[in-house]
Amino acid sequence: MRTLFSLLAIFAFAFTTTVQAQDKVEVTIESNDRMQFDLNEIKVEAGQTVVLTLKHVGKLPKAAMGHNWVLLKQGVDIQAFGSAASKAAGNEYVPEGTDDVIVHTKLIGGGQETTIEFTAPAAGTYDYICSFPGHYALMKGKLIVE
Repeated sequence: MRTLFSLLAIFAFAFTTTVQAQDKVEVTIESNDRMQFDLNEIKVEAGQTVVLTLKHVGKLPKAAMGHNWVLLKQGVDIQAFGSAASKAAGNEYVPEGTDDVIVHTKLIGGGQETTIEFTAPAAGTYDYICSFPGHYALMKGKLIVE
């Protein structure tokens, strides 16, 4: 009887561990010296833990071709945000005190990478951009939360 309970406990633990592993998704997005992300769409589930790594596969330094990944709240005007971001050099081109951002990475240069972890927001479609001056016009995509 004791063996049966031990086996049940082991199976229950194994099942719980498997379910928890599905609650986390790892995403790697690459940027380059041609002002491009390699992904223009990312799909996740609401409430899921997202571990996002931004890799700058280019060679140019941060001052010349810096990249970040900024997830905007729904309804934010990308052009208006990008314009405000261009004036926020002291905060790596993310306006201080803004209410428009859900999460963002740090600004990186060629050969660097950075990782953030966040909880996926409510179901919907969200824009993400690079907020380095002028990059948002080309470096953008959609986070689709199901």
